[in-house]
Amino acid sequence: MIRLENITKVYPMGKRSLTVLKGITLNIKQGELVAIMGPSGSGKTTLLNLLGCLDVPTSGKYYLDNREVSRLGSRELAGIRGQKIGFIFQTFNLLSRLTALANVELGMTYAGGVDRKRAVEALAKVGLSERVKHRPIELSGGEQQRVAIARALVKNPSLFLADEPTGQLDSRSGEEIISILTSLNADQGITVLMVTHDANIASHCQRIVYLKDGQIVAGESV
Repeated sequence: MIRLENITKVYPMGKRSLTVLKGITLNIKQGELVAIMGPSGSGKTTLLNLLGCLDVPTSGKYYLDNREVSRLGSRELAGIRGQKIGFIFQTFNLLSRLTALANVELGMTYAGGVDRKRAVEALAKVGLSERVKHRPIELSGGEQQRVAIARALVKNPSLFLADEPTGQLDSRSGEEIISILTSLNADQGITVLMVTHDANIASHCQRIVYLKDGQIVAGESV
């Protein structure tokens, strides 16, 4: 599903430049559940942004479903994000004034239009059938992250990208979130790539990719 060939990412900084990714080559098969680990500053989030078509590489090639996307324009990249990719962030990124249902419906805006029935079904899949009218302030951290998962799920994406999805949760809530992601991966075949610092969370994945100083230094099956 994903093929990266010698990907680099360089950010100009005045007269100098910062090279964050240094020749990343990586293959991810459809239906894999993969953790990306490494110390702070290793390039994990930059790599996830490139995979999510939120940024483009400085050099190298990125193929998604056999289509090279590394040189597409912003409009085409936005279309791919809207149709193929679901994002889950550490900070949930919910709109505080909207209910859980409205936040999920917002995720459908760039994926063919709002369908309330589908939004309700997505919330049911993450165990929030009784919380659809609650706003984020009325939900626990774990519940807010489940709303975020439903918002991503409602687009029927083939790829989930999760950046520290349990980083702001207690251990019990974190386990609940990982259980949902592993179930979606197993039951619906959604490919999941997850950045995490937590070795226990990573142990739920099928494979772990380790980054250090912008390079893949190791990979292992769990």
